[in-house]
Amino acid sequence: MWMNFNVRVLKALIYFFITLCSATTIAKTNPIKLMVGFPAGGGTDAIARLLGDQLSQTLGVPVIIENRAGAGGQIAAQALKNAPADGSVLFLSHDHTISILPLINKKAGFEPAKDFLPVAGFATFANGIALSGYLAETTLNQFVQTVRTQQGKASVGVPAPQSVPEFLVRILAAQYKLDLIAVPYKGSAPMIADMLGKQIPAGVASVPDFIEYQKAGKLRMVAVMGSQRQTILPDTPTFTELGIKGFEDLPYYGIFAPKGTPSATIQRYNDALKKILEIPDVQQRLVALGLTIEYMSSQKLYERERAYSKTWARIIAESGLKLE
Repeated sequence: MWMNFNVRVLKALIYFFITLCSATTIAKTNPIKLMVGFPAGGGTDAIARLLGDQLSQTLGVPVIIENRAGAGGQIAAQALKNAPADGSVLFLSHDHTISILPLINKKAGFEPAKDFLPVAGFATFANGIALSGYLAETTLNQFVQTVRTQQGKASVGVPAPQSVPEFLVRILAAQYKLDLIAVPYKGSAPMIADMLGKQIPAGVASVPDFIEYQKAGKLRMVAVMGSQRQTILPDTPTFTELGIKGFEDLPYYGIFAPKGTPSATIQRYNDALKKILEIPDVQQRLVALGLTIEYMSSQKLYERERAYSKTWARIIAESGLKLE
């Protein structure tokens, strides 16, 4: 009888451990959803797909890219806020959605410091103005002179309303005393499609958005943000060189998780991204996309986001923009 009892206990223990191990295996192999706030085909989407593949290999789980495009990343950010805080949903974003959008839209529906946890930062980049390849002009000054001959009016595309690119258009208009009309799109991909289709002569977006078209000669970048020229665009001057101040600080890219995600999970993802950024092939591909690689811990990304928000709170206040 005692032997029968031991056998029953042993079987129960074996069943328990098998069940536990199976649950752990399932948890480790559940896919991770990596959301992007812009359409497929743009620079942010390309970056997400590159890092998503690498995260999948490093973590040993599927990583699915989900494009939640619209409202400058607002839709994806709201989805992140309402996502389960178990590490199954992440958000790859740049400065506009995280640092600027909540400043200009009182109904953004999320507060980064309250609703999100920074996982890791991985790069900085520059925004810039590009001219459509069908134009004869090859510099910003030439473009300005052409616009002046057309009564000082021209449409310039931007990937999202009330974004850094739109502020750049406003400042360029004031600097050169032109009537430049910022035309907002739902991401850089449809904006660039209109530039290639000769619907608009120019656009302002990030170097990662423009770089492949620049290399192909379909677009021509004529000025970029930053205190120095971009390595990948050595012949393209900075706005500072052209006498346009205030755009020396470069925006950032980072990955975020819902508030409440376990710290161990955040650290696991952070460690994975740090490891990925040390891979030479990944470094080369990110640089080719127009990024400057800069690993940031969770805390460093939080500090960068807060500092960038303060900078843009001042810029927005000085612009006199009426908040929504």
